[in-house]
Amino acid sequence: MKSDIRICSAWREAHERPVYTLSSNCPECGAGAVNSAPAPFNPEDPHGEYRRALKRRARE
Repeated sequence: MKSDIRICSAWREAHERPVYTLSSNCPECGAGAVNSAPAPFNPEDPHGEYRRALKRRARE
């Protein structure tokens, strides 16, 4: 699932603080906006299968 909240890609050079937006461009400087959150998991995680199995087992 992708986050709707984005951050200005050039905020360090153009702004004092991060500028958050819902659009694909920064409302203040017009630079592109990027996803503000890191991915919730790594799809190449070698131990992910085991971690998910433990979570399922703990819920039961």
